[in-house]
Amino acid sequence: MSDANLHAVSQDPDSFAVQIADQIESFIVAVTEVAKGDEPDSAVPFLLLEVSQLLLAGGRLGAHEDIVPDERYEPDLGPEPDVDELRERFALILEPVDVYSEVFDPYEPRKAPVACRISDDLADVVTDLRHGLAHYRAGRTTEALWWWQFSYFSNWGSTASACLRALQALVAHVRLDQPLQALDGLDTDEDLGEDDLAEQAGRVMADEIAGPLGIRRAP
Repeated sequence: MSDANLHAVSQDPDSFAVQIADQIESFIVAVTEVAKGDEPDSAVPFLLLEVSQLLLAGGRLGAHEDIVPDERYEPDLGPEPDVDELRERFALILEPVDVYSEVFDPYEPRKAPVACRISDDLADVVTDLRHGLAHYRAGRTTEALWWWQFSYFSNWGSTASACLRALQALVAHVRLDQPLQALDGLDTDEDLGEDDLAEQAGRVMADEIAGPLGIRRAP
Protein backbone atom coordinates (compact mmCIF):
# COMPACT_ATOMS: atom_id res chain seq x y z
CA MET A 1 0.00 0.00 0.00
CA SER A 2 1.41 3.41 -0.95
CA ASP A 3 1.78 6.29 1.50
CA ALA A 4 -0.93 8.16 -0.41
CA ASN A 5 -3.40 5.31 0.06
CA LEU A 6 -2.31 4.75 3.65
CA HIS A 7 -3.55 8.18 4.71
CA ALA A 8 -6.40 8.58 2.24
CA VAL A 9 -9.61 10.06 3.59
CA SER A 10 -11.47 7.03 2.22
CA GLN A 11 -9.43 4.61 4.35
CA ASP A 12 -11.45 2.65 6.90
CA PRO A 13 -11.00 4.66 10.14
CA ASP A 14 -11.39 1.54 12.26
CA SER A 15 -8.48 -0.09 10.47
CA PHE A 16 -6.30 2.97 11.01
CA ALA A 17 -7.28 3.13 14.68
CA VAL A 18 -6.53 -0.54 15.25
CA GLN A 19 -3.10 -0.22 13.66
CA ILE A 20 -2.18 2.86 15.71
CA ALA A 21 -3.52 1.33 18.92
CA ASP A 22 -1.57 -1.89 18.31
CA GLN A 23 1.66 0.04 17.76
CA ILE A 24 1.14 2.11 20.89
CA GLU A 25 0.19 -0.84 23.07
CA SER A 26 3.17 -2.80 21.74
CA PHE A 27 5.49 0.08 22.71
CA ILE A 28 4.08 0.31 26.24
CA VAL A 29 4.37 -3.43 26.80
CA ALA A 30 7.90 -3.56 25.38
CA VAL A 31 9.37 -0.67 27.38
CA THR A 32 7.68 -1.92 30.55
CA GLU A 33 9.47 -5.24 30.04
CA VAL A 34 12.81 -3.50 29.45
CA ALA A 35 12.33 -1.49 32.66
CA LYS A 36 12.19 -4.71 34.67
CA GLY A 37 15.93 -4.98 34.09
CA ASP A 38 15.90 -8.71 33.31
CA GLU A 39 18.11 -8.18 30.24
CA PRO A 40 20.16 -5.03 30.89
CA ASP A 41 22.72 -6.00 28.25
CA SER A 42 20.18 -5.36 25.50
CA ALA A 43 18.39 -2.36 27.02
CA VAL A 44 19.74 0.47 24.87
CA PRO A 45 19.54 -1.25 21.46
CA PHE A 46 16.02 -2.46 22.28
CA LEU A 47 14.90 1.02 23.34
CA LEU A 48 16.36 2.47 20.15
CA LEU A 49 14.27 0.04 18.13
CA GLU A 50 11.06 0.56 20.13
CA VAL A 51 11.19 4.37 20.11
CA SER A 52 11.92 4.32 16.37
CA GLN A 53 8.87 2.15 15.74
CA LEU A 54 6.68 4.34 17.96
CA LEU A 55 7.63 7.41 15.96
CA LEU A 56 6.33 5.69 12.84
CA ALA A 57 2.91 5.67 14.48
CA GLY A 58 3.45 9.29 15.44
CA GLY A 59 4.33 10.19 11.87
CA ARG A 60 1.15 8.55 10.63
CA LEU A 61 -0.88 10.50 13.18
CA GLY A 62 0.90 13.72 12.23
CA ALA A 63 0.30 13.20 8.53
CA HIS A 64 -3.38 12.35 9.04
CA GLU A 65 -6.04 15.02 8.70
CA ASP A 66 -7.11 16.70 11.93
CA ILE A 67 -9.10 14.31 14.09
CA VAL A 68 -12.12 15.85 15.82
CA PRO A 69 -13.44 14.16 18.99
CA ASP A 70 -17.07 13.11 19.17
CA GLU A 71 -17.67 14.99 22.41
CA ARG A 72 -16.94 18.62 23.18
CA TYR A 73 -15.38 17.81 26.54
CA GLU A 74 -13.03 14.93 27.20
CA PRO A 75 -14.60 12.25 29.42
CA ASP A 76 -13.02 11.93 32.85
CA LEU A 77 -10.64 8.98 33.05
CA GLY A 78 -9.94 9.29 36.75
CA PRO A 79 -6.42 9.31 38.22
CA GLU A 80 -3.55 8.70 35.81
CA PRO A 81 -1.58 5.48 36.42
CA ASP A 82 1.64 6.11 38.36
CA VAL A 83 4.80 5.97 36.23
CA ASP A 84 7.29 6.81 38.99
CA GLU A 85 8.43 3.20 39.30
CA LEU A 86 8.98 2.99 35.55
CA ARG A 87 10.95 6.24 35.63
CA GLU A 88 13.09 5.07 38.55
CA ARG A 89 13.83 1.70 36.98
CA PHE A 90 15.03 3.31 33.77
CA ALA A 91 17.09 5.84 35.72
CA LEU A 92 18.85 2.93 37.41
CA ILE A 93 19.40 0.95 34.20
CA LEU A 94 20.65 4.00 32.27
CA GLU A 95 22.48 5.68 35.16
CA PRO A 96 25.80 6.27 33.31
CA VAL A 97 24.14 7.91 30.32
CA ASP A 98 20.65 8.93 31.44
CA VAL A 99 21.26 12.69 31.20
CA TYR A 100 21.74 14.37 27.83
CA SER A 101 21.42 17.89 26.41
CA GLU A 102 18.64 18.94 24.07
CA VAL A 103 17.36 22.02 22.27
CA PHE A 104 13.56 22.01 22.45
CA ASP A 105 12.83 24.14 19.39
CA PRO A 106 15.37 23.99 16.55
CA TYR A 107 13.69 26.99 14.90
CA GLU A 108 14.19 29.26 17.90
CA PRO A 109 17.49 31.09 17.31
CA ARG A 110 20.31 30.74 19.83
CA LYS A 111 18.24 28.61 22.15
CA ALA A 112 20.55 27.23 24.83
CA PRO A 113 20.51 23.46 25.32
CA VAL A 114 18.92 22.12 28.47
CA ALA A 115 19.55 18.94 30.40
CA CYS A 116 17.07 16.08 29.91
CA ARG A 117 16.84 12.48 31.05
CA ILE A 118 15.99 9.46 28.91
CA SER A 119 14.19 7.94 31.91
CA ASP A 120 11.97 11.04 32.23
CA ASP A 121 11.29 11.01 28.49
CA LEU A 122 10.17 7.38 28.44
CA ALA A 123 7.91 7.82 31.47
CA ASP A 124 6.33 10.97 30.02
CA VAL A 125 5.69 9.32 26.65
CA VAL A 126 4.11 6.28 28.30
CA THR A 127 1.85 8.58 30.34
CA ASP A 128 0.53 10.29 27.21
CA LEU A 129 0.06 7.03 25.35
CA ARG A 130 -1.74 5.32 28.25
CA HIS A 131 -4.18 8.21 28.45
CA GLY A 132 -5.28 7.65 24.87
CA LEU A 133 -5.27 3.90 25.29
CA ALA A 134 -7.75 4.21 28.16
CA HIS A 135 -10.17 5.97 25.80
CA TYR A 136 -9.58 3.33 23.14
CA ARG A 137 -10.26 0.44 25.51
CA ALA A 138 -13.44 2.17 26.67
CA GLY A 139 -14.69 2.17 23.08
CA ARG A 140 -14.04 5.88 22.46
CA THR A 141 -11.94 5.33 19.35
CA THR A 142 -12.18 8.85 17.91
CA GLU A 143 -11.36 10.36 21.31
CA ALA A 144 -8.30 8.11 21.55
CA LEU A 145 -7.07 9.07 18.09
CA TRP A 146 -7.67 12.76 18.80
CA TRP A 147 -5.70 12.55 22.03
CA TRP A 148 -2.80 10.65 20.46
CA GLN A 149 -2.63 13.12 17.58
CA PHE A 150 -2.95 16.21 19.79
CA SER A 151 -0.40 15.00 22.34
CA TYR A 152 1.94 13.91 19.52
CA PHE A 153 2.12 17.53 18.38
CA SER A 154 2.11 19.05 21.87
CA ASN A 155 4.33 16.67 23.85
CA TRP A 156 5.15 13.05 23.20
CA GLY A 157 6.26 13.49 19.60
CA SER A 158 9.04 15.95 20.43
CA THR A 159 9.89 14.06 23.64
CA ALA A 160 10.22 10.73 21.85
CA SER A 161 12.21 12.38 19.05
CA ALA A 162 14.68 13.86 21.52
CA CYS A 163 14.95 10.52 23.31
CA LEU A 164 15.59 8.78 19.99
CA ARG A 165 18.39 11.21 19.13
CA ALA A 166 20.00 10.55 22.52
CA LEU A 167 19.76 6.77 22.11
CA GLN A 168 21.05 6.91 18.53
CA ALA A 169 23.93 9.16 19.57
CA LEU A 170 24.83 6.79 22.39
CA VAL A 171 24.95 3.81 20.04
CA ALA A 172 26.91 5.80 17.47
CA HIS A 173 29.50 6.99 20.01
CA VAL A 174 30.22 3.42 21.05
CA ARG A 175 30.10 1.84 17.60
CA LEU A 176 32.42 4.51 16.21
CA ASP A 177 34.73 4.16 19.22
CA GLN A 178 34.33 7.82 20.20
CA PRO A 179 34.43 9.01 23.84
CA LEU A 180 31.03 10.10 25.07
CA GLN A 181 30.45 13.40 26.80
CA ALA A 182 27.94 12.55 29.54
CA LEU A 183 26.19 14.99 31.85
CA ASP A 184 26.94 13.16 35.09
CA GLY A 185 25.42 14.82 38.13
CA LEU A 186 23.76 17.62 36.19
CA ASP A 187 20.57 18.93 37.73
CA THR A 188 17.91 18.67 35.03
CA ASP A 189 15.78 21.27 36.80
CA GLU A 190 18.39 23.98 36.23
CA ASP A 191 18.16 26.29 33.24
CA LEU A 192 21.77 26.21 32.15
CA GLY A 193 23.53 27.67 29.15
CA GLU A 194 25.89 25.87 26.84
CA ASP A 195 28.99 26.92 28.82
CA ASP A 196 27.47 25.60 32.04
CA LEU A 197 26.63 22.31 30.40
CA ALA A 198 30.16 21.97 29.10
CA GLU A 199 31.63 22.82 32.50
CA GLN A 200 29.53 20.24 34.35
CA ALA A 201 29.75 17.52 31.72
CA GLY A 202 31.58 14.44 32.94
CA ARG A 203 33.60 12.23 30.62
CA VAL A 204 32.55 8.59 30.30
CA MET A 205 34.66 6.38 28.05
CA ALA A 206 32.95 3.98 25.69
CA ASP A 207 34.51 0.98 27.43
CA GLU A 208 32.64 1.86 30.63
CA ILE A 209 29.19 1.81 29.03
CA ALA A 210 29.47 -0.59 26.10
CA GLY A 211 29.28 -3.81 28.09
CA PRO A 212 26.64 -2.94 30.72
CA LEU A 213 24.35 -1.39 28.13
CA GLY A 214 24.65 -4.14 25.57
CA ILE A 215 26.43 -2.12 22.90
CA ARG A 216 29.43 -3.48 21.07
CA ARG A 217 31.92 -1.57 19.00
CA ALA A 218 32.34 -2.33 15.34
CA PRO A 219 35.26 -4.75 14.78
